[in-house]
Amino acid sequence: MGKKRKHSETQVIEPAKKDESETERPKRTLLGWKDKPEEKETESLTHQGGFRNKEKVLVTCSRRINFRYRHLMLNLVSLVPHCKKDSKVESTSSKGATLNELVELKNCSSSLFFECRKHKDLYLWMVKCPSGPSVKFLVNAVHTMEELKLTGNHLKGSRPLLTFSANFDKDAHWKLLKEMIIQIFGTPKDHRKSKPFYDHVFVFSIVDDHIWFRNYQISVPHNVTDKMARGGLDKMTLVEVGPRFCLNPIKIFGGSFGGPTLYENPFFISPNQIRALEKKKKAGKFAKKVKAKTRRKMHELSNPLEPDEFADMWKE
Repeated sequence: MGKKRKHSETQVIEPAKKDESETERPKRTLLGWKDKPEEKETESLTHQGGFRNKEKVLVTCSRRINFRYRHLMLNLVSLVPHCKKDSKVESTSSKGATLNELVELKNCSSSLFFECRKHKDLYLWMVKCPSGPSVKFLVNAVHTMEELKLTGNHLKGSRPLLTFSANFDKDAHWKLLKEMIIQIFGTPKDHRKSKPFYDHVFVFSIVDDHIWFRNYQISVPHNVTDKMARGGLDKMTLVEVGPRFCLNPIKIFGGSFGGPTLYENPFFISPNQIRALEKKKKAGKFAKKVKAKTRRKMHELSNPLEPDEFADMWKE
């Protein structure tokens, strides 16, 4: 049998304490040297200190939408890089609860819902979720990019400049609409799908209590001889890209897809009423024709023609 070790030999030797003044060597990984955790903590603290815009917009539409309105929705999806698409939603009375759940599942803060009725009328819901407010528009004068075929072109995913007419600062409801448009259409800084360039302009102008939308490319000369100095706006030109549409505000609600009515447009006339008036006008024309025919028949009966003595001359 072997000799037993002494108790002093079985004691574990404690490792030497590291000097606190010595710098720790960073760990080696497959991708290189790993940074120190202290530096990462300081970087995260600096990022947390500033404001970061995390705006995301859910864009969807109702079922049985017209092809032109669907193309308009896809044009807006291509212009807004921080949006998310989803499948179509049935346009029923409970669509608000369904859309609020979709917005929450997609981790979005706003929503653009295109609702088509009777394959003719397009309504746009512009909503801030989950607490509101929400605006319902009637969309008129729709012209898509494929339909216009304009010469303007800009980089996909670039950040737009938002310009508004001076009418937006007059009334309270226009100020609210301006702020909602800025939050929804303004691309967040350093978004992963956006490009750090400003090469097009979104123009929102109020004419006849309607919001008219235009999209222009900022064209700058790129020749070596025509290099433009900073601030030289006289050489810049705007070329329209598209699409075009007009928004007629109907109501502003306090909640998401409903709630208390904050504003109602007194000059709004629904498209159903306009079509009914046109049918009445056409029905009036037809009624006038029928009355004229009956008057002519009554006149002929009351004033018969005298018999002609030469009527039967050639029958023999």
